[in-house]
Amino acid sequence: MHGHLVLEHLLHRDRVIVAIGTAAVAALAWAYLASGAGMDTEMMADMPDMAPMPWTPLYAALLFVMWWVMMIAMMAPSAAPTVLLYATIKRKQEAASRAAIDAWIFLAGYLVTWAGFSLVAVLAQWALERFGLLSMAMASTSAILGGVILIAAGLYQFTPLKRACLRYCQSPLLFLSQHWRRGTSGAFFMGLRHGSYCVGCCWFLMAVLFVSGVMNLAWIIGIALYVAGEKLLPFGDRLSHAAGGALILSGAIVLTRAL
Repeated sequence: MHGHLVLEHLLHRDRVIVAIGTAAVAALAWAYLASGAGMDTEMMADMPDMAPMPWTPLYAALLFVMWWVMMIAMMAPSAAPTVLLYATIKRKQEAASRAAIDAWIFLAGYLVTWAGFSLVAVLAQWALERFGLLSMAMASTSAILGGVILIAAGLYQFTPLKRACLRYCQSPLLFLSQHWRRGTSGAFFMGLRHGSYCVGCCWFLMAVLFVSGVMNLAWIIGIALYVAGEKLLPFGDRLSHAAGGALILSGAIVLTRAL
């Protein structure tokens, strides 16, 4: 009985450590975004039609950090159930292991995947700016491009790839049971794999930020809440389809007005 109580205490401690740590990471990321993520957001708001900033290595690095912190803020909360379940299983299966530390390594792998996505997003932003399709506010200057992105994002919600990725994001137990790997390196690679499913699930939604404005905090919060609902609510599949329909309708309206 005493051993059982000690184990329960350890499980509770690991969950608390991981939960508080994950919440702190997300909170710091949101605070960074709210402060402007190193960008002069007042100037961007006052002069949205100006040409974007000239690209330098420092500016590109700043944009990468902005995108990555944005992804951490938006995605870390919805990944928390998987990280917490991983810590619990790790402690039960390997009593001598450092469950909390391995859970952090799992989360690190997850966030590294989103770092890769952030790099792609920066390259896409550079290409759009080079062709004059983004404003100072990092929003599309072309209604046709905006409409196409919205429709494409909506259609993606109904694809088999979206459904397959969402399935693993919605069920932490399913993911962990099918992709479990032992050891510290296993924790990192499991985090990478879970992150890849989340990227596959949400990447087109992130592209919508090029329509609304990459640093539009209201849209960032809205997408973050939607992503959490899609993954965590019991009617996430219906929510996904509803969002897809809304995006397609929005894109059609934008295109109709542009043509």
